Amino acid sequence: MTDKRNIVAFYIASAIFILADCLLIWLQQSYVLNLVPVAMLIVYMALFKLDALMLTVAFFTPLSLNITNIPGLSLGQVGVGIALPTEPIMLGIMLLFILRLASDGIDKSLIKHPVSITISIGLIWMLLTSITSTMPFVSFKFLIERSWGVFTFYFLGLCLFDNRKNIIAFCWLYIISFCGVIIYTTIRHAHNHFAEKFSHIAPTPFYNDHTAYGALLAMFIPVVIGLCFIKTNNTIGKRFAPIVAMMFLVAVGLSYSRGAWVSLVAAFAVFIVLLLKIQLRTILVMLIIALGVGFVYQDKIVLKLEKNNKEVSEDISAELQSISNISSDASNRERINRWNCAIRMFKDKPVFGFGPGTYMFKYAPYQLSRNRTIISTNMGNGGNAHSEYLGPLSEEGVLGMLSFLAIVVFVTITSFRLYYRLVDRDLKIIVLCIYLGLVTYFVHGTMNNFLDTDKGAVPFWGFIGILVAIDLRYRKGVVEEKKPEPALT
Repeated sequence: MTDKRNIVAFYIASAIFILADCLLIWLQQSYVLNLVPVAMLIVYMALFKLDALMLTVAFFTPLSLNITNIPGLSLGQVGVGIALPTEPIMLGIMLLFILRLASDGIDKSLIKHPVSITISIGLIWMLLTSITSTMPFVSFKFLIERSWGVFTFYFLGLCLFDNRKNIIAFCWLYIISFCGVIIYTTIRHAHNHFAEKFSHIAPTPFYNDHTAYGALLAMFIPVVIGLCFIKTNNTIGKRFAPIVAMMFLVAVGLSYSRGAWVSLVAAFAVFIVLLLKIQLRTILVMLIIALGVGFVYQDKIVLKLEKNNKEVSEDISAELQSISNISSDASNRERINRWNCAIRMFKDKPVFGFGPGTYMFKYAPYQLSRNRTIISTNMGNGGNAHSEYLGPLSEEGVLGMLSFLAIVVFVTITSFRLYYRLVDRDLKIIVLCIYLGLVTYFVHGTMNNFLDTDKGAVPFWGFIGILVAIDLRYRKGVVEEKKPEPALT
């Protein structure tokens, strides 16, 4: 029955395209006709080769171009942007998924997983806060953009990643096209003598700045390293994985993205924790103690940080020291300014927030003169809250931030449990590397946020989908190690 519906849908789509061709010819818009064969191929893949289409999206994500304002599509001062070619395809996949969900339903085991429940609650709350939003158009656009990443690479990803080969293919396809971006960026950077200032724009037009570029490099570095040791990886993959790993490491160094460097250090620390098989309960106690000490001595810590006047430069040592410079480093001070604005906005609307995606349009009045920097702006064009945690806090209230924190917590619990219990060597490596990749983003998310872009959303939701798919597929067949038993599971 499903095949018959697909065939009928294909013929209907073909008829629509033929009618559209006739209309375009009549309007003399012949240049648009060049896209029709590509569109027809995408429709065919969506109906009959959905797994191949999803992997195709993964390949084109690093190469996608963001069109910030589509002519003729805007509401007031708010333009409509989209990343081509990936986001329109993900939108189509999401709509197809919803149609199939309405007709065929969904495997209950997929939605009963704690991570699935947490993600679903987050989307439902985002829908409610979009209804109460101060800018509904912006919020619903943001909700749709978040949804097509979640539906395509998490919920559908649970089916795609049930096959181990698709996990390897997903990672390699993203990495291969990312290598092209790395080569392009490095050549541009070399022409400017690898200057730190030019690193900010070297990845354009593929990445809008070096922070997004560095964050995704850091996210895939554990994965690339892991591919060097996976036995089921093909021969060509094994030979090229070490070369690619070195390429990614050099690229993240040249990105001058301090957030990426910090996130990799954090991932390495988590790697040591997993190797030592330290229980989650112990880690939680240590984090609570660290937060408590930080709260008690916050004044002394701030005073110490204010004495740091190291600026960003080509000197790696000075660059690392500038991470904690909150006295003269404009980038660091502006982040603090944005975070303070987000907290003040939360205090004004603690329950529903201002609405998803509205921070950049609403934060300007919440800036204090003493917090402003030379790069501060009131025009809503200076980016967002620079935090995956404080951004939702201001836009969706306290439940918005808690929903993202819950994802972090349940993904961590799932990853620790899998790593400690799995006996399949390759699966342990996959779980380890995918989770460490997510750790880099969880840490980087305190300083930046990229889930509103296809480049961040595809690997983020895809990685989570991989972990949950492995958990669902192998939970009944794993052999548990006797010690240590991870807590909180």
